[in-house]
Amino acid sequence: MIAIASCLQAVNQRIREAAAACGRELDEIRLLAISKTWSAAAVGEAYAAGQLAFGESYVQEAMEKIGLLAELGKPPPGALESRMGAAIGNGSIEDGTPGLAAEISLPTDVRPVFRPLEWHFVGPIQSNKTRQIAEHFAWVHSVDRLSIAERLSRARPSHLPDLQICLQINVSGEASKSGAAPDSTLELARAASRLPKLRLRGLMTIPRPTPDFGEQRAQFARLYELRQVVLRDGIPLDTLSMGMSDDLEAAIAEGATIVRVGTAIFGPRDRR
Repeated sequence: MIAIASCLQAVNQRIREAAAACGRELDEIRLLAISKTWSAAAVGEAYAAGQLAFGESYVQEAMEKIGLLAELGKPPPGALESRMGAAIGNGSIEDGTPGLAAEISLPTDVRPVFRPLEWHFVGPIQSNKTRQIAEHFAWVHSVDRLSIAERLSRARPSHLPDLQICLQINVSGEASKSGAAPDSTLELARAASRLPKLRLRGLMTIPRPTPDFGEQRAQFARLYELRQVVLRDGIPLDTLSMGMSDDLEAAIAEGATIVRVGTAIFGPRDRR
């Protein structure tokens, strides 16, 4: 059985080394653990090792995991008051009235450490699945046409924060790959950026697989160039979602801010 915590540590080390090699700051790059086809238990193991953001591609499977793991990261009843009481006992704060919990600035050593999972949708989007995606995910990386963005916008509940989205661009031109054509990027970005309840964050791509580092970089450089085109038009994009288990170093060298890693964390998955 694969040791997920050890694999996660190894992937984070690869990210550190790749960032250092191209002179980038580590905090510019986020790791998204791609947990599609893996069990809720595997996600829980990665969470216990410190991973918070997880990517899913299949809506029904994701809904089951989200439900099973809904309590992860939530403090048990009374946890905040208990920690405040301990702080009062050692003189860190002066008033432990539970009603003041939201008003008191706790010292670093007694702040709650509970952090919820963050779910990202990274797979192809069917029109009839947009409501579930809009209601249950924080991010969507695979918006490849305006009609999908419009449906997500309409379906995003008003009480939730804006849905963070990336436009998926098919930089390789492969017919088997989802994604908008590169020359439609600016038009799609202009339209998507105006939709309510969505926040356009950046671009995503899945390149043609190749072991050649130079070819990997060239494909990722194309996505970087497309983001620059959108930025020059006045649309603020801060995200490049690119790079996976076999090419994350090349992606980081070309400006990736989110790398999507599954196999290197969880092991080889069964192909659907």
